[in-house]
Amino acid sequence: MSVNLASARVLRGLPQAAIACVAVVVVASFAPADGYYLNIFMQAATYAIAVTGLVIVLGYCGQISIAQAAFFGIGAYGVAIGTVDFGLGFFPSLVIGAAAAGLLGLILGLGSLRLGGHYLAMVTISFQQILTLVATNWIGFTHGPDGIRDIPRPTLLGFSFRNGHAFLALCLVTLVLVTLCVWRLKTGRLGRAMQAVRDNELAAGTCGIDVFSTKVIAFGLSAVVGGIGGGLFAGGFQYISPDQFSFSESIVLLTMALLGGVQSPFGALVGTGLLVILPEWLRFLRQVYLAVYGAAVILIMVFLPDGLWGLMLERVRRRAKPIEGGVAPLPLLAEHGEKSDEIVLDVQGIAKHFGGLKALDGVDLSVRRGSVHALIGPNGSGKSTFINVITGLYRPTAGRVIFAGRDITNSAPHLRNRAGLARTFQNIRVFRGMTVLENVMVGAERPGNDIAENPAAGVERALAALDFVGLRGDAHRQVGALSYGHQRYVEIARALAASPRMLLLDEPAAGLNLTEKQELGALLRRLKGHGLTILIIDHDMNLVEQVADHITVLNFGRRIADGLPNEVLANPDVIAAYLGEPRNEAA
Repeated sequence: MSVNLASARVLRGLPQAAIACVAVVVVASFAPADGYYLNIFMQAATYAIAVTGLVIVLGYCGQISIAQAAFFGIGAYGVAIGTVDFGLGFFPSLVIGAAAAGLLGLILGLGSLRLGGHYLAMVTISFQQILTLVATNWIGFTHGPDGIRDIPRPTLLGFSFRNGHAFLALCLVTLVLVTLCVWRLKTGRLGRAMQAVRDNELAAGTCGIDVFSTKVIAFGLSAVVGGIGGGLFAGGFQYISPDQFSFSESIVLLTMALLGGVQSPFGALVGTGLLVILPEWLRFLRQVYLAVYGAAVILIMVFLPDGLWGLMLERVRRRAKPIEGGVAPLPLLAEHGEKSDEIVLDVQGIAKHFGGLKALDGVDLSVRRGSVHALIGPNGSGKSTFINVITGLYRPTAGRVIFAGRDITNSAPHLRNRAGLARTFQNIRVFRGMTVLENVMVGAERPGNDIAENPAAGVERALAALDFVGLRGDAHRQVGALSYGHQRYVEIARALAASPRMLLLDEPAAGLNLTEKQELGALLRRLKGHGLTILIIDHDMNLVEQVADHITVLNFGRRIADGLPNEVLANPDVIAAYLGEPRNEAA
């Protein structure tokens, strides 16, 4: 059933793409064959392709790039130099230009994406400026400030695109195909991984996503799409020069993306059309049209932070209907396991020092299969540091972590997740730019999972996880619209959808009211009945007593007690750690 559903989605998309391509060809046939208005349409079409590329890196992945005009220019110079200087065909030159842009995008990503925020913006600005200087001064290769003229338009299978109508149709068809591909990317596994990285890198890594590689791929794809737009721009105007791909043009492309809605390729179309065509519509205002145009842009950016397309999309989401139909339950619900003596997680002498502070100091801990193991201790005892070391967010100063018989001490967070280690966070880390269903699908699609390569099965697994936590009816809601307690359940559902070997819960009851804590306790007891191995950290002793088979107590980074719940909770050292040393009344 899952394979048929996935095939049906692909088949439904093919007629839509064909209809869109036919429509834009018809529109192009009514456009002026040459002159000023043809140039306006040509600029809008080619710029929209470049802006769509910017949607990938900025809108999907959340990485600031102010160098899209540079990749646009690389594609343009690839076509111009390939056809004029080397006598290559237009399409081979277009492929070379796009590939060169993609390669430089990957290199820029590899060299700079360990940075973030304004540091990354500065690196991309520097790259943009360097490319402009190279295009201006490398006269023997780029022809310098004079630019390259008489760039030929292509012929394909005997059909000539030298006519203005024909080449505009080519640009529009390419724009449609690129837009559909980028839209499909967003709804696919890679697109969801990019959005997860955008919203929360730490949570993305612990969901099995290789954060660094995802960023680099986003930069490379964005550059390739920008190069395609630039190559078509060169053929459309048949002349290019360095000033057409300057820093100011990168700002224009960025503004187009932000105005239309940077998180959607359709927003890129809206923003590009607005910035290219709106000034032409306002020319009847004569001297004041630029002021009116600027004011309109400012008002849209201030009052519509998600862009014009974001406004329309929000109205569509409000009308979304709940997903109906049954799905297979989570695989773990088909299992019935009792706790055993087999050790799933073996922590040996783990230490973590922050300068002179010993947050963990030689902690040993063993978690047995099918058990619920509680790690407790007063505030500042090192509990969250411990779970961050186990999941790879911190590298230990000393010690070893053995999971399922494998040493994972130096493994990255995404590799630990792929090995079957899933977690939630003390401070909720959901992907706020995504729906509830998309959040849980990120967990279901972790590499190494049995359904990672099957989108339809990923939907079913995510819905099954939401069924388990009681949030199926909220599947299409933005996760940020849920209550605090329900967002915690989304985190748990996301972890369960990955079919983990072991689940680590970092203070899951924090911030919940009494009713929500009771529901959480019931949910954990259900998981326990199906043999899932759980390590839980929490301050709520009532919850711990309800679900724990074994308790370990930390204080000042050291283990002070370990054993059965009734023994540990009656231990004088544990009581003293929570309540303080008993006072000497005689003194």
